[in-house]
Amino acid sequence: LGELLKYFSTCCNSHGTTHTVPLSVLLPCSLLSAAHYLCLLPVVTVILKALIYDEKRGACSVGANVRDAACYVCWAFARAYEPQELKPFVTTISSALVIAAVFDRDVNCRRAASVSSLVGCGTFPHGIDILTAADYFAVGNISNCFLVISVFIAGFPEYTQSMIDHLLTMKINHWDGTIRELSAKALHNLAPRAPEYSATHVLPALLPMTLSPDLHVRHGAILSCAEIVHALYKLAVLWVGNVFSLFFLVCVLIENLSLSRMPFKGDAVIDGWQWLINDTLRSLHLISSHSRQQIKDAAVSALSALCKEYYRKLPGEAGPAIEEELIPRYLAELQSPEAMTRCGFSSALGTLPDFLLRGRLQQVLTGLIAVTRISPKDVSFAEARRDGMRAISRICQTVGVKEDGTPDEAMCRENISEVYAALLDGMDDYTTDSRGDVGSCVREAAMTSLMDLTLLLAQTQPTLIAAPVCERIMCCVAQQASEKIDRIRAHAAHVFLTLLHFDSPPIPHVPHRGELEKLFPRSDMASVDWKAASQAFPLITQLLGLPTYRYYVLLGLAVSVGGLTASTIRHSTQSLFEYVKGIQSDPQALGNFSETLLQVFEDNLLNDRVSVSLLKMLNQLLANGCFDIFTTEENHHFCVKLLELCKEEIKKSKDIQKLLSSISVLCGMVQFCGDVRKKVLLQLFLLLCHSFPVIRKAAASQVYEMVLTYSDMVDADVLEEVMAVLSDTAWDEKLPVVRERRNRLCDLLGVPRPQLVPKVIPVTAQHCGDNVVLMLSTS
Repeated sequence: LGELLKYFSTCCNSHGTTHTVPLSVLLPCSLLSAAHYLCLLPVVTVILKALIYDEKRGACSVGANVRDAACYVCWAFARAYEPQELKPFVTTISSALVIAAVFDRDVNCRRAASVSSLVGCGTFPHGIDILTAADYFAVGNISNCFLVISVFIAGFPEYTQSMIDHLLTMKINHWDGTIRELSAKALHNLAPRAPEYSATHVLPALLPMTLSPDLHVRHGAILSCAEIVHALYKLAVLWVGNVFSLFFLVCVLIENLSLSRMPFKGDAVIDGWQWLINDTLRSLHLISSHSRQQIKDAAVSALSALCKEYYRKLPGEAGPAIEEELIPRYLAELQSPEAMTRCGFSSALGTLPDFLLRGRLQQVLTGLIAVTRISPKDVSFAEARRDGMRAISRICQTVGVKEDGTPDEAMCRENISEVYAALLDGMDDYTTDSRGDVGSCVREAAMTSLMDLTLLLAQTQPTLIAAPVCERIMCCVAQQASEKIDRIRAHAAHVFLTLLHFDSPPIPHVPHRGELEKLFPRSDMASVDWKAASQAFPLITQLLGLPTYRYYVLLGLAVSVGGLTASTIRHSTQSLFEYVKGIQSDPQALGNFSETLLQVFEDNLLNDRVSVSLLKMLNQLLANGCFDIFTTEENHHFCVKLLELCKEEIKKSKDIQKLLSSISVLCGMVQFCGDVRKKVLLQLFLLLCHSFPVIRKAAASQVYEMVLTYSDMVDADVLEEVMAVLSDTAWDEKLPVVRERRNRLCDLLGVPRPQLVPKVIPVTAQHCGDNVVLMLSTS
């Protein structure tokens, strides 16, 4: 045996197999004495080295046979000796076999190690559980071994560190790139099993390896660093989430203890509770989004109960220290760069009891109103603006109304207009980001707050509801009730009908109350599903007949008719057409409608949220003959003004959708007679030489359809040539070629040829197109 072991003085040689196999022959014959620990120690040492032996020779490795033979030796060990004799070596051998079964590159070695573990599973720590997970078939898939089975086995503390150490020392620098990548991912998965060891030992060991001259080592070390750092970050986030889950429970405990009126008044524990609530509100941005609202609500509820029970010095009085510290601290937090912190402290201010607000009401309202305003640095803080509006509404309910009171004590004549202005401004919040229309939550909160405040004033001091304010509230809510988002439309309808039908006492100054009660009878409205476009739009378009509401409803309908959702577009368009068809016999009503439509367009020029949708709606109205009554009058004001607005809207525009929509509107305007028709054609011909080929092709296609539809506008002797030029020209060719064909169309239809206007910075006509004169060549 001594002579045989001499050959293992260095395990890494080309004859490892022939040196290892004799051991497996000697063991069953009991030729190795186990009477003394020192007799087996050198053999076990050799086996452990052989189990991880791997040497690259050229393009392949020569270690697989050695490792396979070493597994056979372990199998022979378990059969040749009693468990008591192998007890000193069980932990070491079991770790080595498990590592071989999970992390060996060769499938035969992994299976051999698994089978060897089967023989000794009764003595190995957790042997049966491990063998069940890493049986002969399970270890056949190397990815499953590295990424799944290893995580299960690492759950047993006896194996965790040895598995991580093996990956660190033997696998991340492996000559096979696939093994290096799998090892890095395995370290990612194993880091939660030993986070402290990964952070204090593994990462420090990896960092110097990232500068190794060996590219294999450097590659594996960099991958492993990235994976471990990411795993530790996710673990930290999870830990923070668990911590804040405890905060939630503690906040619930604080609330219930306060409601139970426990005798802690003046105790130091109250300061600790206050600190925990403040810290929770300040750290909301660290909490996962799915539990953030729940924790915030718990903290705010706890604060409310705490203040009411422990901060009242005498009935109705606040302790001076709290009054001086709490509100200024919370107002300062409203300027935080974190949106969630603003949300938390806005809600906290909104839940404070009246004795804390008394004397500082105006200061609190000013701070919250500032939160509701949009500024360039916090345009995306929609949630903060939402919670600011909710807080304002709750404070108004808390302090009550006194018409001749002071602004620091209650809602009164001096501060009510400021609050109304802030809430009404929230109705115009259409902020969008990667999440979509995030401003919708602000508008929803603004509507609810306006309703609550108006109902409060109606029941206490109705004289504080000014007629212009009430009119604007009803109009803005009507606009929201005609827009495209189902949830907002339904909520707006609820607010509108609540204000209309409230009779304890009725809301003063509601415009057209009598007509509204006929259009929306209380008995019929309960069964209407305002989220369903098929039910909502036929009702809301009735408001177009009321002058006060017409502008706002048209503004909302423009967004719905020109939207993206098929059902919303279909039902809103159908309802709009039914209304317009119903006023065809009333020139005055149609004139008022068209003037309002132009006013909406003019007020929203270059506002892409409205203007693009409005162009689509105008195209639908023109295509369906809604303004046929105007086409008999030369140069009708509607067409002249609409052309002017369209020219201004697409001036220097590079918005493809806007330009395509404008082409459709311009083609629809050709039906109007007089000089305005020539000006419309000129705009279309300018678009035929736009710098964007897609615009040129779309313009040509739609002009072709226009000529077919309104053939009477073209003389019969040139009609065939006009159609040929439009259909045969390759409008995506270079601009000089296209311009020549366009100019021929101008000659055939009697339209002046557009002239290029030189720019200050010289640009060739081929690159700039004719849109440089799109708005300058006609007047």
